[in-house]
Amino acid sequence: MKYPIILASMALVLIAVGVSATAVAQTAQLSPAPAAAPPAPGDVDLAKSRVYIFVGKTGLGHNHAVSGLLQAGRIVLGAADQAGMLVFDMRSFTADTTEARKALGLSGETDASTQQQVQANMTGPDVLDVARHPTATFQIRSALSAKQQVSGRPPIYELLGTFTLHGVAREVMIPVEVEQPGEWLRLRGMFVIKQTDFGMKPYKKLGGVVGVADELRITGNLFVRPTPPGSSSATRAAAGAPAR
Repeated sequence: MKYPIILASMALVLIAVGVSATAVAQTAQLSPAPAAAPPAPGDVDLAKSRVYIFVGKTGLGHNHAVSGLLQAGRIVLGAADQAGMLVFDMRSFTADTTEARKALGLSGETDASTQQQVQANMTGPDVLDVARHPTATFQIRSALSAKQQVSGRPPIYELLGTFTLHGVAREVMIPVEVEQPGEWLRLRGMFVIKQTDFGMKPYKKLGGVVGVADELRITGNLFVRPTPPGSSSATRAAAGAPAR
């Protein structure tokens, strides 16, 4: 008589376990996914921000425009130390898109075949070598108001830090204009580098008859979350009163 009782008890346990597992599964399905954390002051809007590169020609070559995205970004305007970092997604950089050419003031469009060739040369081992260097970084030490401002123009801040591209690090200073057209600060700036300074070989063929210039002009159009009013010089800067 003990065996039926034992079997019945085991069956009740299994039923209870099954019901509990089902309830847990249903609860997991009904539970909403955790909400994404809101952007913090200084965070860069990665979806809206863009980076452009102007590549000049040599000989019978052509001017090119490149556009790319950031993988991560944070800029704390007014900070004298540890002012943020930008991480460039080098795999996203695309040559001669209509958007890039328009943004950099280049007329006309590039045919698909030429665009593919330029893209392959740019991302290949002699230039960006994105297979080995999928990102570039700008470690920003300070982001202080420029001593000299331009009358009638938005406030200017100077981003000082280390730019690492193609595995080579160089000190750079990027002046940026800061304005606030909406909820986000808009930072626009430009700096110039040489490919050879970063261990890259400017593309050339036919003995240099066709090629691109060593110099690259890098332009950023970034949207940054402002710091709440009254707690940062960045807010005053956007309003037209750069902090010192």
